[in-house]
Amino acid sequence: MNQDTILAAALTELQLLWPRQHYQALADQAAQAPWSHTEYLQRLLEGECQRRRQNRIERRIAAARFPVLKTLETFNWSWPKKINRPQVQHLARLAFLADHTNVILLGGVGLGKTHLAIALGYLACQAGHHVLFTTAVGMINNLLAAQATHRLKTELARYVRPRLLVLDEVGYLPLDQQGAELLFQVISERYERGSTVLTTNKPFKQWAAIFHNDSGMTSAVLDRLVHHAEMVLLEGTSYRLKDRLET
Repeated sequence: MNQDTILAAALTELQLLWPRQHYQALADQAAQAPWSHTEYLQRLLEGECQRRRQNRIERRIAAARFPVLKTLETFNWSWPKKINRPQVQHLARLAFLADHTNVILLGGVGLGKTHLAIALGYLACQAGHHVLFTTAVGMINNLLAAQATHRLKTELARYVRPRLLVLDEVGYLPLDQQGAELLFQVISERYERGSTVLTTNKPFKQWAAIFHNDSGMTSAVLDRLVHHAEMVLLEGTSYRLKDRLET
């Protein structure tokens, strides 16, 4: 067995996949440069570290369960009639995660709230944080199913545990008493333990209708959400109606 075969087998056994694929090409570059043995080894290991970092990012993105991937670079800043772009760009630095601060994206339909929420979640995945995306209705339906099969504690932990929960479309559909209580429980248990990026088309004065007209529960939810929160307001008409409005 020649030296190359032995080296390739050892790199495979150690699961050093990037060095396994690139050691010969880098060796050729090292001979031409020339690099020291230490520099050659450093470049091999840097390649492997980068491969593993990228794999971790991809796993976090898959675990987040985004419906689609969105970025701030692809957001149409010109469409909402009003949006505080510097505020959103500051949030993209993710300092709010360290403070367990929430982000509330408030505006009418079709203004890009979900796009911005996913973009922030995507950045958090890239920065090494555990993220989960869900719609409010989807989460509540999962919790109701878990409750019916005595798995509520386990399923609640799924929504409470992530460093960032992206909770989309809060208030698009009214909740019954049980659903309202479950949403309250998630928000309550995440209070000062993790950040939530929440999108809603309902101003706070209309939130009682979301929580089954329970004013006490509504006040308790809002108290926990806005105590540490940044509000991003979007104003304008729906982007999805743009073509119709322009004809």
